[in-house]
Amino acid sequence: MKMLVGLGNPGLEYARTRHNVGFMVIERLAGKTGIDGTVRSRFHAACVEGRIAGEKCLLVRPTTYMNRSGMAVAEAVAFFKTVEVPRDLMVITDDLALPTGMIRIRPGGGAGGHNGLGDIERALGTDQYPRLRVGIGMQPSGGKPSVMNQADFVLSRFIHEEQPLLEKAIEDACGALELFISRGVDAAMNKYNVKNSGAGENATPPAGG
Repeated sequence: MKMLVGLGNPGLEYARTRHNVGFMVIERLAGKTGIDGTVRSRFHAACVEGRIAGEKCLLVRPTTYMNRSGMAVAEAVAFFKTVEVPRDLMVITDDLALPTGMIRIRPGGGAGGHNGLGDIERALGTDQYPRLRVGIGMQPSGGKPSVMNQADFVLSRFIHEEQPLLEKAIEDACGALELFISRGVDAAMNKYNVKNSGAGENATPPAGG
């Protein structure tokens, strides 16, 4: 079984915010692959099971706040004995260091200040689990000191001009997840890290986030 965990915050006030892009990817993947099973509340998460690329998958959206995401991941991993970390787990999260429209896949590494990733690392006792990072853009300043702090920015919604880039990122993320399911993290990295290289970044992202 593969376990795909999209990170975000529960509640309508956080829906479609930058910090919830992990939820957006999970929801799109379920629709795209025809997973129409009943969403069940378990492991402090909203979960749905189905098959993608012939593989049994569990799609997980934690229902705790972001900084408690590790609870859902650890409970689900402990329950499903066939899920092996890092081989079968992928976490989808937002990333401030990537431009909107870009994704990066890493096989492990530090949390880079992300509260959700940090709590998963704490709960699992390791940072060696794959994560798919979806760019949400740097906080805009227009050349002037910004009046919006980082916390407010990640909880803001994408502006109209960013929507095409967001759609591209979500579609690429879904394609990368399907490849991860069928062929593993290296295959997904080799295709999508190169496909999304640019803006002065190497295909293989630096350590730390």
